[in-house]
Formats: sequence, structure tokens, C-alpha cells
Amino acid sequence: VNPYVLITPNETRRNKLQQSKLFIAKKELDDLERWKEEHRPGPVKVVPQKLGGTESEAQARQKQQMNLMQSKYQQKHKREEYIRAKKAAEEAEIMKMKAIQREKAERLEVKRKQQEVQRREMFFEDQYCKTDKLLNRLDLGLPKSDSCQIAACGPESTAW
Repeated sequence: VNPYVLITPNETRRNKLQQSKLFIAKKELDDLERWKEEHRPGPVKVVPQKLGGTESEAQARQKQQMNLMQSKYQQKHKREEYIRAKKAAEEAEIMKMKAIQREKAERLEVKRKQQEVQRREMFFEDQYCKTDKLLNRLDLGLPKSDSCQIAACGPESTAW
């Protein structure tokens, strides 16, 4: 274990420091009190006046009562106006969404019609090709490979 040295405090010096701290604290408190005393606001001096204008107390109370009654109606009116504005905003939003959906439906309808026209064109083109092939085979007199032979149309082939 390492040895250590204990230094005892100097009592006179310690007491002197504590007294100086107390003296400084007391001096600061006295300075604060003196400052507060110097900066205390003075008395308020107001010249008396008649308040309330030219109305009597009864008229003022009646006016106050009317304002109170009207304030209820004003609050109700404000509330109704707020609800009306909110509904209008919602209606505008709904109309906007409907317009968007209507445009989508119109575009879809146009696309569907274009597809229908394209399908019909392809059908007529295919029908035209098939008809043309059939007419070419009939013109050449070649028998059709996947069906029975067609008798030649002439006076000798008819039974009548």
C-alpha cells in the first residue's frame, strides 16, 4: 500500500475566507435592496373621467344584451356558412373526380371503338383473302383438298 500525506487545514485562514464570503454576500443583498428602492415605480395619478360615453347604464346594458343575442345568431350564421363552404368544396372535389372518370371512360370508349374497327378490318381482310382464294380455286378448276369435289356446272352434268 502506498503511503500518503495528510495536510491539515489552516483554521485561521479557513475562518477568514468564510467571513469574507459572508461579507460579500451580505453586501450584494444590500446593494440589491438599495437598487430596488431606487427603481420603485411611483404612485399612479390618473385624472377621474366619466366612462361609457353618453349612454346611460340601462342603455348600455340593453345594448350589451342585444349584442349577446345577436352573437348567437352570428355564430349560427358562421357555422352554417362554414358548412356551406365545406359542402361546396366537397362538391367541387366530387365534380372534379367525376370529370376525370368521364374523361377516362371516353378514352376507353374511343379505344374500344378503335379496337372494334381494327377487328372488323382484320375480319373483312381475312374474309376477302378467303373469298379470293376460293374464287381462284374455282377459276383454276382445282379441287379443294379438304372437302368433296364440286361437280362442274355445265349442261352435260345436270340431270335434267
